[in-house]
Amino acid sequence: MEVIYLLCSIISTFFTSLALSLLLPPFHALLRLRRPSRASDSYVSLYQGTVWHERRRPVHHAFKYAVRYAFIDLDRAIEAPPDHLSADEARRVAETDGPVYTFPTYLITRSLTDTCFLLTIPRSVGYEQNPLSLYYCYDLEGTTQHLKKCIAEVTNTPWAERVSFVFNPNSDLVAKPLHVSPFMDMLGNWRIRTNTPGENLIVTISVQHPELGDYFVATLKAKRVSSSLLSDNAMFFWLMPHKVAIWIYWHAFKLWWKKVPFVQHPRYTDPAYKEEALIRDQKLQCCPAVGGENDNHGYLAGRSSGSRWFKWRDAKWPWS
Repeated sequence: MEVIYLLCSIISTFFTSLALSLLLPPFHALLRLRRPSRASDSYVSLYQGTVWHERRRPVHHAFKYAVRYAFIDLDRAIEAPPDHLSADEARRVAETDGPVYTFPTYLITRSLTDTCFLLTIPRSVGYEQNPLSLYYCYDLEGTTQHLKKCIAEVTNTPWAERVSFVFNPNSDLVAKPLHVSPFMDMLGNWRIRTNTPGENLIVTISVQHPELGDYFVATLKAKRVSSSLLSDNAMFFWLMPHKVAIWIYWHAFKLWWKKVPFVQHPRYTDPAYKEEALIRDQKLQCCPAVGGENDNHGYLAGRSSGSRWFKWRDAKWPWS
């Protein structure tokens, strides 16, 4: 049944994206006539680079693909991107209170007490495929600001389940909390780190498995693109989510072809996998407690004292 759902979803996405792609050029031509200035887009910095995956065991499999990301100043954005945290929500989770910040692309200096940025692949022509989004939350030490905490949003395919958690950008170890691939079990930990975004941006995630060792690594390396050279951000991200989805499905097929063992979703075999991930993460003792005990938005639901902040989103229809 899930295969039928997947095929219907692919067909629906294809025709929706085709129709919206045909409407995209005239729509944005009209938009430029009505709004010749792009000043309101100055809260977005653009990155272009490569995602690289390598699986070492039980078989070797590696691939890379080009990717484009938006680095969004959430404090200056008119509103947070749909289905993401606002700047205030991210700061509340990460417990940060940033200083004046000079945005590197546009050299804009802001006298704000808070600074929070979102790295994400925006929705394009009616479709979103975003395996990883990161919030960069800054804080003040003396007269200088520094990147204090990050929040990761990891979304799996095709279920669109999501887990969000806080981590130390310098390097952190997180108990695996989400079934991200039907060719990986739930054992092991994620080693995750990122640099402070500037001209270059690097994100690295590796999997430390109790039996397979360090058997998987994923890396994003990107450079900032001058937005002044682009006439339209929508065209910059045209079909970007679709390309990511194609790579995910194609290499899943190749892993199946290489006879990598298929792992059923733990919601069928181990419904308590989320609670078990919390327990395993507490044992790592790599991160102090963050956030408060009460939260009107439910972001701290299920968190116990002394644990890392986690939040899960269940699968959407028709996978729920």
